[in-house]
Amino acid sequence: MSDERRSLARALRHHLEGLSAFGVSEVPLPSGEIAEAVGVTGSKEERLVRLTEEVERCRRCPLYRARTHAVIGDGTLHARLMFIGEAPGREEDLQGLPFVGAAGALLTKMIEAMGMRRGDVYICNVLKDRPPGNRTPLPEEMEACLPFLREQMGIVQPKVICTLGAVATKALLGPHVSITKVRGEVREYEGTPLIPTFHPAYLLRNPAAKRFAWADLKTVKKLLEE
Repeated sequence: MSDERRSLARALRHHLEGLSAFGVSEVPLPSGEIAEAVGVTGSKEERLVRLTEEVERCRRCPLYRARTHAVIGDGTLHARLMFIGEAPGREEDLQGLPFVGAAGALLTKMIEAMGMRRGDVYICNVLKDRPPGNRTPLPEEMEACLPFLREQMGIVQPKVICTLGAVATKALLGPHVSITKVRGEVREYEGTPLIPTFHPAYLLRNPAAKRFAWADLKTVKKLLEE
């Protein structure tokens, strides 16, 4: 980084610190020439490293106090398909990876049924820390983590997004959306096609719903092939 860019980066940090003193907790990420000057751009891997460091420093909600690991994501940053779930569970918290328990095993089978490998996609959750007892995330916890999720989507830039379950779907489409009514429909999030489907954990409890989820995944596959 040149001296000029270092100077601009320091000025930006001081500006953000000043905003924080007045209670401003977040601002939109810069873009274009400003982004390049302050180091927001770079390779996908570099951006993910910065995001991971920011998540690990995050104190926007109390969930960080009980976590073993922050759970960022898994898969390729060049994925055309991005799966977004709810929050880490016990196994995810222990390993620092999303969807590694029984629900994760089912998700892997779902991906393979589409003719893909788990390593071909990108998987993450709305929340990066595990809620106590795997309870449903609170609205304020989701709000605190959404900037991280948006940055992940900006890094990966998937062709298609598939939300898994009610929480992830509500996070991106609005709190009044019902997963049973919108699953399988092609929606849009900031210009990217989005298809909601059931969460693998729900499918484990309700095996009869797997046929609906498979129909949803066929819609996802069709979009990827277009």
